[in-house]
Amino acid sequence: MARYYRYKLPPWARNCLFVAEKVTLPILIFQLVRTLFFPTTFDVFLLGLIVGVFIAFYLEWI
Repeated sequence: MARYYRYKLPPWARNCLFVAEKVTLPILIFQLVRTLFFPTTFDVFLLGLIVGVFIAFYLEWI
């Protein structure tokens, strides 16, 4: 299995990855509050997807 190295990416792609990593937590908090007040199936699915991406960044899988 090939290991994914984020530092071998081109500078523009690495910058996009770092920005996405920093923006994930505020989007997660916003979506959590939105899901608590207006729970729809789409909101719950989107929250699960954002939590998964956040965990992947936190554990450095991405």
